[in-house]
Amino acid sequence: MVKMIMHGCNGAMGQVISQIAAGMEEIQIVAGVDVNPAQKNDYPVYSTLEECREEADVIVDFAAAAAVDHLLDYCVEKHLPLVLCTTGLSEEQAARVQESAGKVAILRSANMSLGVNLLLKLVKDAAKVLAGAGFDMEIVEKHHNRKLDAPSGTALALADSLNEALDQQYHYEYDRSQRHMKRDPKEIGISAVRGGTIVGEHDVIFAGQDEVVTFSHTAYSRAIFGKGAIQAAIFLAGKPAGLYTMADVIDTAV
Repeated sequence: MVKMIMHGCNGAMGQVISQIAAGMEEIQIVAGVDVNPAQKNDYPVYSTLEECREEADVIVDFAAAAAVDHLLDYCVEKHLPLVLCTTGLSEEQAARVQESAGKVAILRSANMSLGVNLLLKLVKDAAKVLAGAGFDMEIVEKHHNRKLDAPSGTALALADSLNEALDQQYHYEYDRSQRHMKRDPKEIGISAVRGGTIVGEHDVIFAGQDEVVTFSHTAYSRAIFGKGAIQAAIFLAGKPAGLYTMADVIDTAV
């Protein structure tokens, strides 16, 4: 059985993961860490990582970007594999993730869903065909009104997949309100919508002459992300240092 620490356990995703893990035999949450430790859980909860005394095989993080620097230091010091699910990291933090992965196993993914990770592969293949045929590429993402970062990490990951397929020839456009010119053929537009309780929707639009091809993914429940995070934790436990992705998890499951 894999023993896990839930970092950000009292957040919305932390609670979803806790509920899912409680019904599984392959994994056990032995402790949680949260800035608000008052909420009751089926495991001990601490306000800092240093207070945690339970032995674990892996940490799953769904906290805040501000906590990532310290979390990386802790995982490197303890040689504790980390499933890093928090989005909205700065370029400096992303570089630190890369550096830390040279010392400990880290799985970083902008989205833990199986469907989204399949979508990343599909749009890459589509871009190779459609962009060369003159299709414009746009990404529209929608999330609930409490999400802090915009655009979403998943939207950026989708844009990166498109750009990777096209030899990094494109740039990203987030706001056209100050521009008065026609669309640059070498741009990928990314738009963010925030409202209500939308769990997560992503559309990748290929707009050509007289036809449009759209790839869509809709999340109806946070449970899909929780299940993916747990699968990632089981996969990562015991792995050597390196930077892993959900694609690695999917490949082992096939």
